[in-house]
Amino acid sequence: MNSTFEQHFGQLDDTRQSAKITYPLFDILFATLCAVIAGAEGWKDIKEYADGHLDWFQKHGFLLSGVPVDDTISRIIARIKPQEFSQCFINWMKSVNKLSNGELIAIDGKTLRASYDRDDRKSTIHMVNAFACSNNMVIGQVRTDAKSNEITAIPELIKILELKGALVSIDAMGCQKSIAKSIIEQKADYVLAVKGNQGLLHEAIKSSFSKCRQSTQKNYCLISNMVD
Repeated sequence: MNSTFEQHFGQLDDTRQSAKITYPLFDILFATLCAVIAGAEGWKDIKEYADGHLDWFQKHGFLLSGVPVDDTISRIIARIKPQEFSQCFINWMKSVNKLSNGELIAIDGKTLRASYDRDDRKSTIHMVNAFACSNNMVIGQVRTDAKSNEITAIPELIKILELKGALVSIDAMGCQKSIAKSIIEQKADYVLAVKGNQGLLHEAIKSSFSKCRQSTQKNYCLISNMVD
């Protein structure tokens, strides 16, 4: 895992003054990844995990100057450019997750737990995620300013993913011509939910499938009678 992770995150731009760097950016990133995998949920947890496994990290060439305090870990991570990190993450996921033909990719909006802070005037963070169902893995995500902006964020996410041969599912928020077109351009298929507020489309779909549903119901009744 380390070699693959380093391949994609080792070149992240460190915006700190090089003469004042005590703790290498990649060391902090790798320690954070290990801590989060182990269940860490905050900066203090990450520090405690790194302290508890410092011998192992130093044996493999990490954290040779020791473990920084949790506030320092927070500041180092906060200086990373989000777009640059996001692209590194997506490239990493592409390298460890190969899509099988017809695999289901579920795209959905999520609000990050505990991202709202009234005292610090921080609003909640909304993300649009692409989840590879067979591998139980998020393969890409983009941040959106508000839940209502998912419509514009979804095509942006689709554009940067490798979806050829996959089946993409999205809830009714994503039932848009532009989104369907962007999925087709990626040589994938889609399943989009439709609600009654899209009146004409909703009625057209109901009409198209009415004969099929009637036929299915007749076949079900026939089979039930035979079983009885």
